[in-house]
Amino acid sequence: MQVVTAGPPPELSRRLGLADAVVIGLGSMMGAGIFVVFGPAAEAAGTGMIVALLIAAVIAYLNAIASAQLAAQYPTSGGTYVFGRERLGPWWGFAAGWAFVIGKTASCAAMAMTFGEYAVPGPDWVQRLAAVGAVVALTSLNYRGVTRTVGLTRIIVALTLLALIVILVGIAAGSGGSTANLGGWDGLHNGGFYGTLQAAGLMFFAFAGYARIATMGEEVVDPQRNIPRAILVALGLIVVIYLTVGLAVLYAAGPDRIAGTAAPLTEALDAVDLESLTGVARVGASVAALGALLALIAGIGRTALAMGRHRDLPGWFASVHTTYRVPHHAEMALAVIVCALVLTVDLRGMIGFSSFGVLLYYAIANASAFTQDPAYRRWPRWLNLLGVAGCLVVAATLPPASILAGAAALVIGLIGRYVVISRRRVS
Repeated sequence: MQVVTAGPPPELSRRLGLADAVVIGLGSMMGAGIFVVFGPAAEAAGTGMIVALLIAAVIAYLNAIASAQLAAQYPTSGGTYVFGRERLGPWWGFAAGWAFVIGKTASCAAMAMTFGEYAVPGPDWVQRLAAVGAVVALTSLNYRGVTRTVGLTRIIVALTLLALIVILVGIAAGSGGSTANLGGWDGLHNGGFYGTLQAAGLMFFAFAGYARIATMGEEVVDPQRNIPRAILVALGLIVVIYLTVGLAVLYAAGPDRIAGTAAPLTEALDAVDLESLTGVARVGASVAALGALLALIAGIGRTALAMGRHRDLPGWFASVHTTYRVPHHAEMALAVIVCALVLTVDLRGMIGFSSFGVLLYYAIANASAFTQDPAYRRWPRWLNLLGVAGCLVVAATLPPASILAGAAALVIGLIGRYVVISRRRVS
């Protein structure tokens, strides 16, 4: 097997059009979130999870326009890691890249575990082994090149949408659903201000996939035009889908019944006496989790590639396969780490940890966009300030354990970089 070992850093191939980028964004966001996150969100805010969903959507929009504006100026792999380096300095770029890597690595583990939980009946250890198998299989697919990744993502998005349509039609036609389950206007305040913001942070876990598009700057045709459009189109579609599904789940079962459950759509079907459709929910959840995991592996690999090029990670991560033109070293290392997490961690704990890392990543993205020159600016600067504030406030309301674990991981990365830089200076 030949790898790039010398000379200028090789570039990835530009072969993705606008439709391809939109599909990848949808595949990233239609994962465990739509089948899992309504449970913990309802536990935090009750019917107020609908308000939380809208708050998360607004923050996601602010982050999307910042990412789109930056990606148009810097159409290269790495996303906010590159944006932060260029606009704010190497330390800010590293903080963004590291927050993305740790947050999205947790997302990979959550997606894989969701697949195991829905797809494989049986004891916990069997489900975890199935999750490991999914990680290995999809890493192998990514290794073969991005074109095959896009093709499979199209199929996954189509199957997931079909499953959701069947579930929504079933809930509408089933018995037992009622608008009274929504709790009226008073129900929107059940979680209070803090609970609603915490639910927004948890819901953000489901929106963050549009970053996948921005990290593919080297692979999108005409990136200055297509990346901004793809991000906004994918995000707009996913907001409509999530809002529709969230309202349907509440209509069927109410917030108390779905609060805390790991399978809210299955619970909603049970509530309207449609247990026969729970198999559809299981298949849809399994397929959606695979789609998100597929896109996440590629996105994290490209951020690690960029960090390796700048020596913020070992140069080994900067290797691009000469035949398949993918960051194969980075993706193989990611697969090993994710498999270890799948075998040891808890699914729900990964959601909060992931949201914390990704919200910090986008706070830096908004700060970077704020510094852009007028020639590259497409939206008012005050939206970037609002984006920074929104990310930090929502991150601060996540469960304390998630905040502590995320902060500890971030500090470890910063200390590690300081030690490496100090040793380089001495040598």
